[in-house]
Amino acid sequence: MSQPEPFALGPLLRAHRHEAGLTLEELAEGSGVSGRAIGDMERGHSRGPQARTVQALAVALGLTRAATEELLGAARAGRRRHQAAAAPGLCDLPPAVPDFTGRETETAWLGRSITAQAGPPVSIVSGTPGLGKTALVVHAGAQQAGRFADGCFFVDLRGLDAEPVVPHDALARLLRALGVRERDLPAETDERRVLYRRLMGEREALVVLDNAAHEAQVRALLPGPGPSRLWVTSRRTLAGIEHARRLVLAPLPVGAATALLGAILAQREEEKDPAAGTDGADPAVLTRIAELCGHLPLALRIAGTRLLSRPAWSARGFAERLGDEDLRLQRLTAGDLRIRSAFRLSYEQLAEPVRRLFRRLALVPGPDFDPGAGAALTGLGPDLVEEMLDELLDLGLLGHTATDRLLFHDLLRLYARERLQEEESAQERAAAEAALHRWLLDTAAAAGQWFQPGPPPSDLATSDGARPAGGPASARAAQTWLEAESANWLAALRSAAAAGRHAEVVRTAESMHWFSDRWTNWGHWPTVFGLSRTAAHALGDDVLAATHANYLAWAVHYCSHQPRESSAIAEQAAELARRGGDATQEAWAHFYAAAAAVRLGEPDEAVGRARRAAELFATAGDREGHPQALLALASAQARTGSHGDAVATTDAILGLLADPATAPAAHIGDFTRTNALAQKGRALLALGRPREAEHIYADARQVGARVGVPLLRAIAALGQARALAELEERERAVGAAREARAFAATAGDPARLAEATALLAELAAAED
Repeated sequence: MSQPEPFALGPLLRAHRHEAGLTLEELAEGSGVSGRAIGDMERGHSRGPQARTVQALAVALGLTRAATEELLGAARAGRRRHQAAAAPGLCDLPPAVPDFTGRETETAWLGRSITAQAGPPVSIVSGTPGLGKTALVVHAGAQQAGRFADGCFFVDLRGLDAEPVVPHDALARLLRALGVRERDLPAETDERRVLYRRLMGEREALVVLDNAAHEAQVRALLPGPGPSRLWVTSRRTLAGIEHARRLVLAPLPVGAATALLGAILAQREEEKDPAAGTDGADPAVLTRIAELCGHLPLALRIAGTRLLSRPAWSARGFAERLGDEDLRLQRLTAGDLRIRSAFRLSYEQLAEPVRRLFRRLALVPGPDFDPGAGAALTGLGPDLVEEMLDELLDLGLLGHTATDRLLFHDLLRLYARERLQEEESAQERAAAEAALHRWLLDTAAAAGQWFQPGPPPSDLATSDGARPAGGPASARAAQTWLEAESANWLAALRSAAAAGRHAEVVRTAESMHWFSDRWTNWGHWPTVFGLSRTAAHALGDDVLAATHANYLAWAVHYCSHQPRESSAIAEQAAELARRGGDATQEAWAHFYAAAAAVRLGEPDEAVGRARRAAELFATAGDREGHPQALLALASAQARTGSHGDAVATTDAILGLLADPATAPAAHIGDFTRTNALAQKGRALLALGRPREAEHIYADARQVGARVGVPLLRAIAALGQARALAELEERERAVGAAREARAFAATAGDPARLAEATALLAELAAAED
């Protein structure tokens, strides 16, 4: 065989094939490499195939180790020549940010996209404007450049421009960068795409497509199978690109955010007069600036750069300047770096109805919201609003919580508020806010009705005579909505109170009465019922005022833990009820006074008050109140040491609940039964009857599971654990105590959490 010219893969491969006596088709069949690919190699169109391709050909040709190495060397030389022929600088990666800080996890994620042999070749990085998507991929690309023998290429697709780069032009740039001469560029986009995929399949290259507009723009630039990789950044999620790895960036963690600020300000500290202060290095000051920047890398860089350009400013003073929400976006400006500009580019991608939704969502008072708020603010149908919200999510203008509720980044909320102020009149803003508050209070009232005595609220009328569209369809959904939307409907309630809409305030608070027992750890019930008591007084109705004073007495006792103040409010409620001739509200006032007396260490007073409440409830035929008063009586009896009487009283309660003639509504009955069983279990334990107590607590747990209130479940599980501990059934006791601890943690009850933890420690010590 004659010696071929050095580094000429094509002649060398053809000579080996002829020597082996194989046709192109036979070599293709034996190696698994396509006949077209082999032909391209032999004709010199493909000069640098990958090592595994050459290895497969060598095996099929039966080459010696030396001949195989020679063939591999020719392929490597061809790749080097191809690189040298590429247009230098045409698609080079931009310079990496010198003080790039944080994002170690995300950088490692991009690195793994290269080494994962079986994974998809495409990785998409998306997220809110200002998160540093481009800086991340450029930083990671610079780190990984050595892995790509055929280079790293970068194309800005200008996805937020009025006319983004079209695939035809992007392919031309990439093909020229890959070494294709201008005169050899195919005229048609599809032909360019075929050539691009073939070249990428033969090489080890990284292509970064920055700032993609949409899936169609990216789809034409996807690589074929092979070792090459494609990284894409976009404000959109590009969900239509299949078989891609996805990374949605979040704001920097607090440590990385302050480290980035510190790195930027290090230059300032070095250049300062030694006699000047060094508050720029104060971690508390950096943390405050980072918080006001929402931990967005772009905002942090602007803040740091602005401080660098103003040597006379202190970091602490700048933090105070950023604290003004109305001027924060304006002050996050440094030269041509403007956080507002980054947001505007995304905002301008939206059609006007979606822009209107975006800016009006700034009227939501709480930190997050659901699509119903958008429907209320715009007057549009829920299905259309959900589509619009999806677009805002896709473009990074909204985010979502772990429970799939929607939220703004803090700076984007300020931007939406600016747009609202500038683009809508005061009348339009007021009308939208009024519609939102009306929807919140109507839906809150509808949700609260699920927990009232009587049948489910199938035909509840709202303030404007219609049932809220899309209101909660079950008690579970109602509880979920009330808890998730609490910050929003509470703000709406405050607004109604400030505006003097007293009947609306009373109506909403009234619907919360029975629900509030299920969520005592919320902490805002004193506010709710304080507002409703004031509204009831303003309406001039003594019975209504007594009712809401009783609700406030409950809230001050059980939520604020102020029994003396609760007792005083209960006395006021009793006087109002007597003046209005309402025995039921007078009974409730005695009930709350009894509960306060127990907490104040006045058990005899509590017994008397509870008995009076029970008598009044029985006379009035109040099925809900009567067993509650007896519960207060049993608790007071236990405090006096009359545990046998407490057992008898709880048995009386259970009898009332079991009798259809005296039983309250089923959901209230289950709630009361759980409490009564737990109270009976406590009394039995005090009487030295742990086996009976354990059985009673087991019943309480069974009913409590049906009720679904974590605090009640914690109380029952803790009582059962104590009974089992006394019975020396340690394993079961430990299990019950652990469940009690978990329920207490869910309920946010520190007292039961501490009790369960202490019991577990006791059980562990006893085992040792």
